Amino acid sequence: MSCAQESGIRPSAFGVLRLPRTIVVGAQQRFAVADIAAELGRSVLVCTDPRLAVSDELEGLVDSLRRRGLAVTVYGETQAELPTPGIMACIEQLQGREIDVIIGFGGGSCMDMAKVVAVLLTHGGEPGDYYGEFAVPGPVKPVIALPTTAGTGSEATAIAVVSDPALGMKMGISSPHIIPHAAVCDPELTYTCPAPLTAATGADTLVHLVESFTAVTREATPSLVSERVLAGKNVLTDSLALEGIRLLGRSLATVYKDPGNTEARADMMLAALYGGIVLSNAGTAAAHAIQYPVGALTHTPHGVGVGLLLPYVVRHNFSAIEAPLAQVAEALGRDIKGLDARQAGIAGVEAIDEILAAIELPATLQDLGVQEDDLDQIAQLSMNSKRLIDNNPVPLDLAAVTSIVRSAYHGDRDIA
Repeated sequence: MSCAQESGIRPSAFGVLRLPRTIVVGAQQRFAVADIAAELGRSVLVCTDPRLAVSDELEGLVDSLRRRGLAVTVYGETQAELPTPGIMACIEQLQGREIDVIIGFGGGSCMDMAKVVAVLLTHGGEPGDYYGEFAVPGPVKPVIALPTTAGTGSEATAIAVVSDPALGMKMGISSPHIIPHAAVCDPELTYTCPAPLTAATGADTLVHLVESFTAVTREATPSLVSERVLAGKNVLTDSLALEGIRLLGRSLATVYKDPGNTEARADMMLAALYGGIVLSNAGTAAAHAIQYPVGALTHTPHGVGVGLLLPYVVRHNFSAIEAPLAQVAEALGRDIKGLDARQAGIAGVEAIDEILAAIELPATLQDLGVQEDDLDQIAQLSMNSKRLIDNNPVPLDLAAVTSIVRSAYHGDRDIA
């Protein structure tokens, strides 16, 4: 454990940002994809899911690519949570075809599918060959990420998460080589998202922003960025995280209740992008580590799980993150003038609670169908996500994670 972790979060001049080479944000910008792709090759693979595969949006994208003279192959069978057999099915269908560029069109699973396919088409093997950090040996075929939800941030991350049936859990591939070449964020693609999906993806964004802003501060050694993909809280990610929290605070509840509000949709698309950038560089922590076994057990959306867990995680970490939580409070519109440090931090916790309640997220693990007998196993499996456990601002052992899990089950929201 570093001195920085032992004493909590402290200011640091260290910063790191690994980003897509090109980021384009705005309405109608999905039609910029064809020109970007044409600069990279002549043969394009689009990875999407069965719903989007028959959508007008995909038809418009494919038409724009073909008008640019590009050969287009569509793989439309990407499955939610990205099980590894589905990835290999895509690779098998591509045998004998030369692919220059891969476009991930959809939510996080579609964009992560594009990343993993890029790795396998370039370096061969199976997804399991690349689990962990820095296991991808070199550059991969270029990926263009085109999100249709405002939540996962995968368009900007060095991470792809898959479900491995052989291991019975989710696994991550983390490498700067899989950051998309281009992220094209068009909020018009989110206009038809139903309220439950808007809530789940919005909660995911909130957790990305808050966990990255309150992550551990590591000792800034010269080797830090080559040793860890997730480098911890730093000055470059902090500014983006706070701006993302501000955008989300003014727009998530609005877009949940008024899906046609185009300004709020644009805010959330930008907040999700910022969430992806900060999670890819600073990293998330306990809420994500615990959600993986919860999601596998309950088959509930990732965003719902991490959003439910966040209030309990920030309470557990409260002593180490009082000051950042006060900044969260301000970004979410709370007036903290005149409050002492503890009360200002509590205002941040309460503001987080209020946003999650406004989008009607479940409040306890019981609401997801978790049984009390499951809690010890959930805690034990959470410890397998070492990169996330290590990124928490206070050290976590099995007893600490068990305490968080039990609080989330019983709805205990006391602050020590």
